[in-house]
Amino acid sequence: MSIARDGFLREATQWKEEFEKLREIVLDCELTEDFKWMHHCYTFDNKNIVLIHGFKKYCALLFHKGALLKDAHGILIQQTENVQAARQVRFTNVRDIVELESILKNYIYEAIEVERAGLEVEMKTEYTIPEELQHKFEENPAVKTAFEALTPGRQRAYILYFSKAKQSKTRESRVEKYVQHILIGKGLHGS
Repeated sequence: MSIARDGFLREATQWKEEFEKLREIVLDCELTEDFKWMHHCYTFDNKNIVLIHGFKKYCALLFHKGALLKDAHGILIQQTENVQAARQVRFTNVRDIVELESILKNYIYEAIEVERAGLEVEMKTEYTIPEELQHKFEENPAVKTAFEALTPGRQRAYILYFSKAKQSKTRESRVEKYVQHILIGKGLHGS
């Protein structure tokens, strides 16, 4: 185990017991342990299957392609409406993890089979361009050209952010604020 992984478990204060139990369950399913995105991630043939992560109010076992699982027990949760593939099983104590151990293993084995079969989550790639962004494209064709040159993920992030504002005035303000980012090829968060 690498120092980063070992340190993560050793230094965890919140959810330490829960993380250790989830790790034990996942490793019992013969997945390979890795450390990605500052979390314990478990793979099969170098493909991500599950990830263990913690939040303020809960810890979770995240299935990377959870949207493809049958979820016979209705325990999978979509984090937000914009998350397309991943699904979580959330916990607030070790007892709940222990009670679901055999079900969790079944879900993990199903996730492995999804990976073996090469199944992919059909991602929604078509998004409605907010009217305010469309106006900016018409007003300044260079913005449209630059926007179309962005990666699909960056385009999606901008569209979702602009669209989330309820008032047109706010959407307009958001578009204006990020025109320069778009023109120089940066994503919403400056990368």
